[in-house]
Amino acid sequence: MTTATELFRTARDFLLEHREDYTAAYEGFRWPRPRNFNWALDWFDVIADGNDRTALHIVEEDGREVRVSFAEMSARSDRVANRLREWGVGPEDRILVMLGNQAELWETALAAMKLRAVVIPATTLLGPADLRDRVDRGRVKHVIVRAEDTGKFDDVPGDYTRVAVGGGAATAPGWRPYEDVYTASGAFTPDGPTAADDPLMLYFTSGTTARPKLVEHTHVSYPVGHLATMYWIGLTPGDVHLNISSPGWAKHAWSNLFAPWNAEATVFLYNYTRFDASRLMAEMDRAGVTTFCAPPTVWRMLIQADLAQLATPPREVVAAGEPLNPEVIEQVRRVWGRTIRDGFGQTETAVQVSNSPGQVLKTGSMGRPSPGYRVELLDPVTGAPGADEGEIALDLSEHPVGLMTGYHGDPDRTAEAMAGGYYRTGDIGARDEDGYLTYVGRADDVFKASDYKISPFELESALLEHEAVAEAAVVPAPDELRLAVPKAYIVLAAGWEPGPDTAKVLFEHSRQTLAPYKRVRRLEFGELPKTVSGKIRRIELREATAAGSANEYREEDFR
Repeated sequence: MTTATELFRTARDFLLEHREDYTAAYEGFRWPRPRNFNWALDWFDVIADGNDRTALHIVEEDGREVRVSFAEMSARSDRVANRLREWGVGPEDRILVMLGNQAELWETALAAMKLRAVVIPATTLLGPADLRDRVDRGRVKHVIVRAEDTGKFDDVPGDYTRVAVGGGAATAPGWRPYEDVYTASGAFTPDGPTAADDPLMLYFTSGTTARPKLVEHTHVSYPVGHLATMYWIGLTPGDVHLNISSPGWAKHAWSNLFAPWNAEATVFLYNYTRFDASRLMAEMDRAGVTTFCAPPTVWRMLIQADLAQLATPPREVVAAGEPLNPEVIEQVRRVWGRTIRDGFGQTETAVQVSNSPGQVLKTGSMGRPSPGYRVELLDPVTGAPGADEGEIALDLSEHPVGLMTGYHGDPDRTAEAMAGGYYRTGDIGARDEDGYLTYVGRADDVFKASDYKISPFELESALLEHEAVAEAAVVPAPDELRLAVPKAYIVLAAGWEPGPDTAKVLFEHSRQTLAPYKRVRRLEFGELPKTVSGKIRRIELREATAAGSANEYREEDFR
């Protein structure tokens, strides 16, 4: 009988074999669908057996380093699991984990899987109000947090086990010192099989437009689903992978846990308090980073530095989180000789659409559907598939493994998202004659001006081509004649000052690069409101725009 491990390995090896042959990978890949599967036990422990290669390499800003081999990580997670079991953690118990990029985070993730507990990842940036919401709606029974964050829970009610990491003998009263896990027994025995559809993770979304949703994933939807992410990044056994992402958000699990260890690659992290492009590139060179993923914000900061400082650019470079502007891609290609490959996915899924290695790349496109996904564009009026432009959706006739179970505790929202046999992403895309998809924008963000449809992303990309612009966000502004006109909120690059002179320059740039109906008609300088995960809170910008501002510049003022 074929084991779950063998099913998983066969699917993984198929993608590795066809890593630069998209057509063969897409047409031939089939999701492994084991009845029982526990990624920590059935995959990680198997590849870790007797394996002294580095699984995790963390470098701190002060030069301290941590290296943990696959075998050591497996053994540590067994001890953590045994101690957590003694402290009352059982199957389907909810554990809120709020740690930084530290070895304990990976130990805890594996241990929780082995115990069949459910992890609620949380960023260390959360405050008491957010934590109360998560503990309440997540029905949390245990929390594992950094010692310096224990005070945030003083006003978070609940009868939950409290574990503090890094406090040692000075751990706060009422909190158990995490360090006690290392004296637990090293022999771990599971208390039963793990069903493939058992819950594994509950993610609170970043809440860019509304209250955060609670996304539920299973023991296959993320561990197995991220075979697609491994394929997109181009990871291979022995790679050293750097993904810049904060713990607590889905992309961290995508590319700092499942995708690299699916490929038997090393996870590399460089922790910093303030971004320093030169230091980052120096550490990448020293660690021998071969694959690199970063959000657009980091890529935009990198190109403002001297990219030539990196002596050996990674073999593969990718971006995710938000669409990447063409100007950034071109600058990296010019200096590193590498093309940043975009990918599209959500907390609710693994990567759905991507430019994988070996594909012909089209500027501005996020690529073609990932192996294992049938992607449709739904007509905005009829909801029928096959549109040239419409809502990006996944065909559920053969349910893709890398899709969430649903929105936990919200059956109405789940039913709405899965209506008509499609999972609806809420994002708008366009498909060309070759099947390549281009991101247009969130359905909530696309707006009309003078009866023309406006994609904020397209206008933002045009603005970012100007050297004065570090960041930009475009929203509709009320207008008596056109009903709405594009307004841009601008974060200026170093050396540029906010004021009428700069506004005039940017309005002129807009006139030169955009069609008349797309031109930016209003400008305002200042910082952009963002979620704790770094995504722009457009709802706040729309509300501020509707309220009006005395700091706004209008195009007509410069004629």
